[in-house]
Formats: sequence, structure tokens, C-alpha cells
Amino acid sequence: MNKPLKVVKIGNSAGVILPRDLLAKLHAEPGGMISVETNDDGIRLKPFEADFEAQMAAARAVMERRKRALRELAK
Repeated sequence: MNKPLKVVKIGNSAGVILPRDLLAKLHAEPGGMISVETNDDGIRLKPFEADFEAQMAAARAVMERRKRALRELAK
């Protein structure tokens, strides 16, 4: 699907209104949450998974605490 979406002003920010069919594919509804990933090609929207986000937060905390050891292992 390649469909242009209009960027609208929302207070001091901007937003994009997603059509109903895209919301259905994301298993989202107004007021719900979705995950956004950025990469070199652009962005990717996907359904928000609270369990996955909690696991990633725990992994980031461990990586931050063990930064020096992980750097040595990467050599």
C-alpha cells in the first residue's frame, strides 16, 4: 500500500491520521498504542506489545550495567 497521508498540526506537534484499514492491520484503535521503529530506510509501525517492551527495557538495563564487559567480549 502506498497512500499519501496528510500531516496535521496538533498543538505544538504534528501528527498523521491513519485510515481505518491501517488501524485494523495494526490491531489498534483510537487512544491505543503502537510501536515505532526507525531505520535507514524510514520508519516501521507495528502493534504495541507490552511484554516485549518490558523485556527490552530489562535488556537495556543489563547492557548499560555490563557495558565494559560487553565491550571486552566484542573484541
